[in-house]
Amino acid sequence: MGHQVIIFDISVVRGFWETQVKKYKEIRKKEKERLAQSSLEKIKQEWDFVLECRKKGIPQSAYLKNGFIDTTVKILDKTEKKTQLCKKSTLSDETDKERSKFIFQLCGEHWTELPDSLKEQTHLKEWHIYKTQIQTIPAYVALFQELKVLELPNNQITDLPVEIGCLKQLKELNVSFNHLKSIPPELGNCENLEKLDLAGNIELTELPFELSNLKQVRFVDVSANKFPTIPICILRMSSLHWLDISNNKLKDLPQDIDRLSELQTFLLQKNKLTYLPRALLNMSKLSLLVVSGDNLVEIPTDVCDSPTGLKFISLKDNPLETFLYHDTEDNVESERDREQFEKEFMKAYIADIREREYMPCYTTKVSFTIQL
Repeated sequence: MGHQVIIFDISVVRGFWETQVKKYKEIRKKEKERLAQSSLEKIKQEWDFVLECRKKGIPQSAYLKNGFIDTTVKILDKTEKKTQLCKKSTLSDETDKERSKFIFQLCGEHWTELPDSLKEQTHLKEWHIYKTQIQTIPAYVALFQELKVLELPNNQITDLPVEIGCLKQLKELNVSFNHLKSIPPELGNCENLEKLDLAGNIELTELPFELSNLKQVRFVDVSANKFPTIPICILRMSSLHWLDISNNKLKDLPQDIDRLSELQTFLLQKNKLTYLPRALLNMSKLSLLVVSGDNLVEIPTDVCDSPTGLKFISLKDNPLETFLYHDTEDNVESERDREQFEKEFMKAYIADIREREYMPCYTTKVSFTIQL
């Protein structure tokens, strides 16, 4: 006798199962609605609310109305937000406090040299020293192997120590508006340097070739000095985005200026340029070019009508009246003050130019009429 095989209609079984599931869900839904309307559920909600308020230290007066608990008060949300804000504020304060442990700041004309205690704080990552009478940076700076920022503007520094080349982690060096006449070649060993500011030293005329090693530099400011040409080392800084060499003694630009292929902002105003090389057209990323137009006799037409979005600005300086000055320290300081003022003005002017959607392609007149 063969095996008996019972065959079920699967669709019938599935229909039966779905019916049972539907009935079960309806029963659960009715039970939830009943509990939600019952006094027991309301008591449970009130009790949970009171417990939560007690945990967070909220007084009863904040949620009791005529002896009844008002669970509709959004006091927990407010407390939660305040707690989060307090936590963020505390965290921010702790972060600032922690960061301040690694920062050294010094300001004031009464300082003529660095405090002796500084040499013991070799864990520091930033120096911010400005508006002092300090003339030298000690050789023990080499001990600060974690130093990343060296901000030394507006002091009386006459030279940098060769030991500065030992700062392998250094990313920013600002020695603007000091009295430097030369830069040590050892600075070229700081291969992680990204920002170099030597503006306003007045007497700088050249940079050492060794600075060609600074391949990470993106920002260079050598304005308000006496450079007769763009230093070769700058032309070899392949990552350069911003170059300010305004207010120098430039009469022309090198024909291979397009080696700065990453350059975006090029400030050349207050020089003695008579022409601009066509190599500028090869700098596809250049977005802002500022020159003094008083002496220009030749400008490539394509520079003015660049399809790359280049903003070319030719300033008419309208120079101030020339006075015969005696070579005194006061006049040097006045010149530095004027240069700083003009730099701040140009920063604001350039920021405004960048924000404009529409502007003249060239010959935007700007007058520097300041009397100190």
